[in-house]
Amino acid sequence: MSKVLFVCVRNGGKSQMAAALMRQHAGAGIEVDSAGTDAGTKLNAQSVQSLAEVGVDMSGQAPKALTSDMVAAADLVVVLGSEARVEPVGGTPVITWETDEPSQRGIEGMERMRLIRDDITTRVKDLAAQLDSGAGSSPAAGPAGGSAAPWV
Repeated sequence: MSKVLFVCVRNGGKSQMAAALMRQHAGAGIEVDSAGTDAGTKLNAQSVQSLAEVGVDMSGQAPKALTSDMVAAADLVVVLGSEARVEPVGGTPVITWETDEPSQRGIEGMERMRLIRDDITTRVKDLAAQLDSGAGSSPAAGPAGGSAAPWV
């Protein structure tokens, strides 16, 4: 079984979204968790709403703080965005997804959250397919611009 840990700063939005989407799209052989480097206290309401629109339930989830034990137990750590920093532990690969941030283009509210959701969904589906197929023995560097591709 592969274990994927998604990380962002507050663990209330992007990493929780990625984890919920992976649970929806992953095969039974993929265990999923998420955490934050500076965990908040609640989920982002717009993140929850945007996933509910596509039939993904985030109920029962809550932000939690990242620990070195969580990193060590994972087969892959995926950091969403450039703000969170995660040091590898015990050889666990850490990759970064530079996710779309529509607010940098003046897009806010639910429109922003839907664009983020769609970006993360595409990345999660690609990663789930690679993990299910047995591909992914090492993390990819990703294309220019800092976006790390899933394992290849």
